[in-house]
This record gives sequence, C-alpha cells and structure tokens, in this order.
Amino acid sequence: MCGIIGYVGERQADHVLINGLKKLEYRGYDSSGVGIISSRTGKLVVRKIHGKIQNLEELLKKSPLDKGTIGISHTRWATHGAPNRVNSHPHADCSKKFLVVHNGIIENYQILKDQLKKRGHKFRSDTDTEVIAHMIEECYHGDFLTAFRKVISQLEGAFALGIITQMHPETLYAARVGSPLIIGVGKNENYIASDVPAILDMTDRIIYLKDGQMAAITKDKVDVFTFKGKRMRPKVDKINYSVDAVQKQGFAHFMLKEIHEQPKVFEQMIKTRIKGKKIILEGIGLTEKQIKGIDRIFIVACGTAYHAGLIGKYVIEAMTGIPVNIDVSSEFRYRDPIIDRKTLIIPISQSGETADTLAAVKEARDKGAKVISICNVVGSSLVRVSDGVLYTHAGPEIGVASTKAYVAQLGMLYLLALKLSAYHMRISSRERQKILGDFKKVPFLYRSILKTKHSVLNIAKKNSHFGCFLYLGRNVNYPSALEGALKLKEISYIPAEGYAAGEMKHGPIALIDEYRAVVCISPQSEIYEKMISNMQEIRARKGKIIAIATKGDMSIKKHANFIIYVPVIQEILSPLLVALPLQLLAYYISVQLGCDVDQPRNLAKSVTVE
Repeated sequence: MCGIIGYVGERQADHVLINGLKKLEYRGYDSSGVGIISSRTGKLVVRKIHGKIQNLEELLKKSPLDKGTIGISHTRWATHGAPNRVNSHPHADCSKKFLVVHNGIIENYQILKDQLKKRGHKFRSDTDTEVIAHMIEECYHGDFLTAFRKVISQLEGAFALGIITQMHPETLYAARVGSPLIIGVGKNENYIASDVPAILDMTDRIIYLKDGQMAAITKDKVDVFTFKGKRMRPKVDKINYSVDAVQKQGFAHFMLKEIHEQPKVFEQMIKTRIKGKKIILEGIGLTEKQIKGIDRIFIVACGTAYHAGLIGKYVIEAMTGIPVNIDVSSEFRYRDPIIDRKTLIIPISQSGETADTLAAVKEARDKGAKVISICNVVGSSLVRVSDGVLYTHAGPEIGVASTKAYVAQLGMLYLLALKLSAYHMRISSRERQKILGDFKKVPFLYRSILKTKHSVLNIAKKNSHFGCFLYLGRNVNYPSALEGALKLKEISYIPAEGYAAGEMKHGPIALIDEYRAVVCISPQSEIYEKMISNMQEIRARKGKIIAIATKGDMSIKKHANFIIYVPVIQEILSPLLVALPLQLLAYYISVQLGCDVDQPRNLAKSVTVE
C-alpha cells in the first residue's frame, strides 16, 4: 500500500522521484526509498530509510546517488515486516540486477519464498515484495517481458509494480492487478505513479493502466500489453484539474482547505446535476425499465463512505420505499447476501480502488445484481466494473481524513434518492421539489457555517483536554454521530464513540462523568425533545455537552455547556449541514494537541489491500 513513482527520461531521476514522493505523502507511510541505474557504472544504486521523506532527503545529501536518468521510488505503509530501513522499498534480488517497488499484498508469498530459499536464494527483508525480485532473477533469460509474465502468472493477491533492471537500462517496467497504477506521458520523458498528484506538475497526460496489464516504458515510448502478451492501444486522458488543486494555497493544512472547498463542490454538483426541476444523473447506466424494476438496494462501503451510505439508507427508504441494506464492504462478501437481478448495488469509494469494496462488487455482480457506483476518481477500478457511475467530481482530496469527498458522496446519494423517487413514489412531486429547493441552498449555508468557524475553534480549545468523547445522534443523524467520532479519533487519536442516542441507556451511560465530553447532534427535528431528554441525563451525571443545534434555538442553552449553531433546513437534509461543524471540531482539537492533521499515524488514504 501507499506511494509509487518511477521515471525515465533525460533529467536526474532522483530529483524527479523525491519531488513525486512528496506529492504522495498524504497517502500515509512509515518509510521511503529510491533506486536508480547509475549512468556511470550501469549498476543499481539504492537509498532507503525509516521515517519521513525529509529523512530520505537528508540521507541523499550525506550519501548522494550517482547521476542516472531512470529510477523508481516508494513510500511504504508496513504490512509484512516492521517499518524499518531493511523492509523499505525498493527491493533487489541476489545478484542486485533487478529492483522492485510494490503496492498491494502477495497472498502466496510465503510459499514462493520457501521455494526460492530451497533453491538457494538469500532474503534480506521480511516483506512479500522481495520474492518478486528473486523470481524475476530466476526466470530471466534475456527477454524481460517473458520473464515478467511468467512471474506474474505465479502471484496471487493485489499488486502494482514498478521495476528497473541494469539488463535493460533504458526501460521502466510496470504492471497492476487490483492496486492502482498510472502512466504519465511527457516529452522525452515518461512516468509511473500510484496517483495523479505525484506527477501533475510534470504532465497532465495520463494512461490509466488496467487490471491485467503490463507496460514497457522508455523516454520516448509506452508499450502496453496484457499478461498474455497481446499488445494494447492505451487511451491517453487529459487531467482536468490544476496543480493548485493539490497545494495548500495558504491554508495551514490540506484538511482545512478541503473543508473550505465544500461550498464549491456542492455548487458544481448543483450546476451539472440539476436543470430547473430536473435531476440529470448522466452515467447512471440503467434503463427506465430497470430502475422501475429495482426492489432492493445494497450499499457497500468502508469508513467514512460507509457513514455516507448509512445516511443514504435513511434517505432512499424515506423517499422511495425501497428496502435498503447497508454493509461494511469487508463483511458483505462473506455473509452470502440474498441478491438477484432486481437488486441494485451502490458501492461508494472516494478512490475507486478500495480493495474490500471491489471484492464486494464482484460478489454482487456474480449474483446478477446491477451496480451504480459513487466515486470521485475517473478511470478507477470500481468505475470499470460498474454498470453505471455517478462521479462526485470533488477534486483531489489530499487530507487522509475525508471531508469534501464525504459531503459530495452525501450529495450524490440525495440526488439519486430524488431521482428514484420519481419512479418509486413514496413522496409527492411537491415534496420532492421542496427537498430539491433546499438542496440548492446548501452552498450558501455552508459559507455561513464557515464564517462562524472561530466559535468552533474556541470550543475546541476548551475541550481538547478530555481523554474521551461520546457522539450521539438520532434518526438520520445517527450516522453523523458515527462520522463525527471517526473524524476525531482519526486525526487526534482521542478515543471516541458514536452512538444512536436512544442506545445511551443500554450501556454507554456508564461512561458518563465529568471527565468526558459528549457531542449531541440536536438540530430541530421530529425527535428533538427525545434528544433533549438524553442531554438532561448526561447533565445529571456531570458530562460536558457540546451541542450542534439549529440557529435560533435558545432553549438548548439550558442543557448544553457549548453550542455550535447550523442554519435552518428540513430534517432529512440536516446531515449535510452538521458535517461541517463536526469536521471543524475534530480539526481544531487535533491542531490544539499538535497532531499531524493531514497524515495521521498508521492510516493510508487509499486502502488497496484487504
């Protein structure tokens, strides 16, 4: 898992590679490394180290690489073996003629490793990756692509590979199965990378390498083949966002910048998806007959996307009457879900490369279900296995803790629910238009919330000392409580739990005392009074309450220690508004504690392994 960048061209490779690795820091990592082919000796030269890329830069100052115009580099998030220098990528074979970087997991690596050891291979690391280098060494007899195909045929699991060899010093090799890898096309130079931001300041022309494809790349040419050796004609896409989109632009952190981008994300969604009173879901991929025939929906997702899906369940059922199941992707495929041709699967993934979600979709498709994915990344693996796709077009999200991608997923779920409600009529046309009218106000309401962010900062300062938080919500805002708790623990490392407020008396109330803060999501709603009752129970046990309430609600001051107000909106749309103060509260608490907001420990942006 994590970051790959490779380069072949006319420039000094290590400078390009380090620059690219810095652009991938947001993905989370624990070590880094770089390897080139020396123009002076023709041999492989490697530098790698535990810790941040800054450590690698300092190492290169003390021990510079030779001049070289081809190389590969990697940021590692440890899976097999401890995070240390030896286990860092790149990895070489016994002869030190082949060098490999790898994202993913080779599931049968131990079997392969044992076989290689019996044949005399000596291993330096505990990684699954190193077996690939040794296998290439053993299979190579003058034709690298033939050896590469033979090695790949024996690998089980997910992988994105970048390889250089002194046997072919002008060619960079790549391959992928289940883990993202792109090729950047430049002038007299070409690249590979695990994500667009790594190379966006060098080229905006991208080839999305597909599952089961490999490539041989020189500075002037890109050849793409299937694993069986069939030559393919790759499509070159042009990236439509700028370098500015992956820079902080004056904000202290990417997360804060991305919170502030949410009004624009929604404006863009409204502009492209709503024409007058009509919802335009181009790319939905289903006929009118197929939409009318849907009798059950499954939403599958992980992490923050799962919380968006939970809200989607409330909203779709309320607007359409279609039963909606929501599953964590990693559990869905193992419980033998009841699916048929009238079932719609809605997978949600920011990256479109989430391994568990991709596996869930495969399970559903094998049973005949139709798939409409909600995704942010054009050309991703999820998109290619779906019948239809609803792109959120939130732009690149660099902060590991998702913010703008989350509200974009919510927005698309609301629009999908409204679209389906025209065929499955649980709400009237008038109700539909009222919801749509309020939906259009969201960008303006977001800006009004952001104008009051300093009040959230003050609340964060007064509550960052608490060692534990409880988040409570009801009905459509129960998932908001889960998401608020996740945001806090992701970036501040404070233990936090989200609960349905009605469940508080069934266990969590035992935790309430003067040393715990409780965030109560309590906008005006049909169950507002019940939420107030929960708050009274917390106050009776000396818990400190931070309430998120509707602007103009003065009576809540009697029940809460601190209040964050959000604008008036109808209850079904309220999760869109409460998301922002929950994000801001987590952000400011993390800043108060001096945590690494954008790159929290142990987390990776794209989880491309199971």
